Amino acid sequence: MTTTPNDPAAALPGRPPVVDMAAWQAARDELLVREKAHTREGDAIAAARRRLPMVELDGTVEVVGPDGPVPFLELFQGRDELVVYQHMWYDGAPHQGQCEGCTTTVWHMKDAVYLNARGVSFAVLTTGRWDEVASYIEFMGYTQPWYSVRDVAEPVGGEMGYIACFLRDGDRVFLTYSTTARGNEPVNGSLGLLDMTPYGRREAWEDNPEGWPEAPQAGSPVGGHGSPICWYWRSDADGVATWGPTSRPVPQWTRPGATPVQTLGRQGHRH
Repeated sequence: MTTTPNDPAAALPGRPPVVDMAAWQAARDELLVREKAHTREGDAIAAARRRLPMVELDGTVEVVGPDGPVPFLELFQGRDELVVYQHMWYDGAPHQGQCEGCTTTVWHMKDAVYLNARGVSFAVLTTGRWDEVASYIEFMGYTQPWYSVRDVAEPVGGEMGYIACFLRDGDRVFLTYSTTARGNEPVNGSLGLLDMTPYGRREAWEDNPEGWPEAPQAGSPVGGHGSPICWYWRSDADGVATWGPTSRPVPQWTRPGATPVQTLGRQGHRH
């Protein structure tokens, strides 16, 4: 039987309706109006963000890095602006037991070459003891500068899970902006791309059409349909999502020396 795009028989359960190109373009153009309004509102919010007041802090406060204690001012690397990601930390936890959300976020910030080109430095701060932090950095293969801010007062230390922006004027340092929770999402480009896909992030809070696939559960295979939600990509060497003692953040399996994970098939089976 031959079907046409507008034929109800062409409908696929749990998938967008099938239409011809003209109908698709009309729907796309209608959504584009909303997208452009969203973009302009984002521009207006960014403009307001640039007009926020700022708070001066002690730039000589010491943080601990690979070369020992250094003043916070040194993290600017001679530039005028600094963005930091404040990574949550669980003392004494194995590497695979560190914060899955922070792991996912920081993984997306491989280096800051484009920020540096705009006069902005980048660093990761965390409250862990430096010996534990250094071991974790090596395990994950991170190349960004990390520092321990244990026992350092806010806004350099304190609660983690934030993005914070700082401005330098000579030897004076100022906090200009801070955000947390979903405010951290701009660092994680994968989330924006997932939002463009028909199934989105596959998280339970999303507003999805009737009949859409349910959010996956822990224990589902990593990769393809049924993969765990994007904030919880942690698996064993076989690519099975798990919280067990042999699990690691999924990106870590790509690091040198890690047990390789073979390509997963469409149904999550190994090839």
